[in-house]
Amino acid sequence: MPHVSPSPAPALFLHDSQRRATVPFQPLDPAHIKVYYCGPTVYDLAHIGNLRAMLTADVLVRLLRTLYPRVTFVRNITDVDDKITARARANGEDIGALTQRTTAEFHQDLASLGVLPPDIEPRATHNIGEMQAMIARLIENGHAYAAQGHVLFSVGSFPSYGALSGRNPDELEAGARVEVAPYKKAPGDFVLWKPSDADQPGWDSPWGRGRPGWHIECSAMSHRYLGDSFDIHGGGSDLLFPHHENERAQSLCCFPHSQFANYWVHNAMLLVDGEKMSKSLGNFLTIRDVLAQAPAEALRLLLLGTHYRSTLNYTQAGLNEARKTLDRFYRALSSVPDVPAAPVPQTVLAALEEDLNTPKAIAELHVLANQAMGGDREAAGALKAGGALMGLLQGDPAQWFRGESSAEEDAAIENLITERLAAKKARDFARADALRDQLQAQGIVLEDTKDGTNWRRA
Repeated sequence: MPHVSPSPAPALFLHDSQRRATVPFQPLDPAHIKVYYCGPTVYDLAHIGNLRAMLTADVLVRLLRTLYPRVTFVRNITDVDDKITARARANGEDIGALTQRTTAEFHQDLASLGVLPPDIEPRATHNIGEMQAMIARLIENGHAYAAQGHVLFSVGSFPSYGALSGRNPDELEAGARVEVAPYKKAPGDFVLWKPSDADQPGWDSPWGRGRPGWHIECSAMSHRYLGDSFDIHGGGSDLLFPHHENERAQSLCCFPHSQFANYWVHNAMLLVDGEKMSKSLGNFLTIRDVLAQAPAEALRLLLLGTHYRSTLNYTQAGLNEARKTLDRFYRALSSVPDVPAAPVPQTVLAALEEDLNTPKAIAELHVLANQAMGGDREAAGALKAGGALMGLLQGDPAQWFRGESSAEEDAAIENLITERLAAKKARDFARADALRDQLQAQGIVLEDTKDGTNWRRA
């Protein structure tokens, strides 16, 4: 991780969803920053909408680790959910096997995009005891009640419910997403624990065999690993309500002298060709769908090219443009022999300190690329260091231009290049030209230099 010696008070600004403003980041403890992000519900391959939240967290944590001496990043795995149960049943697959497989696929996809793993990745099923303890405490504090095998949070017991999302309880009760059930005292009350039948995952509890509601999972896991209060809670804007609103209510009622999350960071939604991603529209794209047609780094750059709080419109043209931008950056790096190590340039750092302004940071990389192409070695080093802070430009430029190919394919190309050089040396120019044409037909571009012949894919 690139490092910049921090000033006594780093000038980081973040947009806090609860304050509804971009404000200076003031850590609870500058010696130890604590971050929690909601991870995936593991029953299928991750899609590019899921990726946006994971990538926002990655850039945020990379920046925090550059500015502060210690950061603990927790991102959970939801491995108990009715969607998981339904998918396992449809697949004829054991629930444990399904969640283990899809968790591994999620890890593989994020690793391919250079998303660094969290420090702690708790699984919901490994924290049932913590959830039950919180539920019991909420009942004891008068904020929850048991009814017909369920335990529900009493929204009316928490006067500031709705403060995070900006919704008031009257609006929430009229909302279409509120489930009205006979065991609820009020329509807006939400489930903390629910009964399980013989075909559903379940754990013994004081309220009967059952399973946790979704919202209590993150409250319990964040508390176990980060404590009563921590610095930043993040996720997609679709989680703001009801998930994060309910998390906040549970946690503050369970630990009334805490702050829970001091800052809330939410990324905006992602569209595909101007429309919401949907299987029915045929524009639903998993991460693997995109990586089958473009390098992972191009997808990463495409997503970083739009500020995380702005709606991102994914298009094939945008992906192609991101690839061309990386061509330019890697060409700038390849124009300077032995790129020197360098600190993160202040221009890039300052851009990211402005509420993770990745488009501005990328514009600063273009400035450095211009200088590197003019032979400025220090600028090339700064370009690589600035890219590293965003998880970019850490590959070998020659390999970037050669693309993803097998060792056998590379060897076959090298053999044809060697044969062409031999033909030129023997002054058999017709044969040399024929070999160049053969390679060109395969999409291979040759660049003859005084040091030999380099090749790249067109």
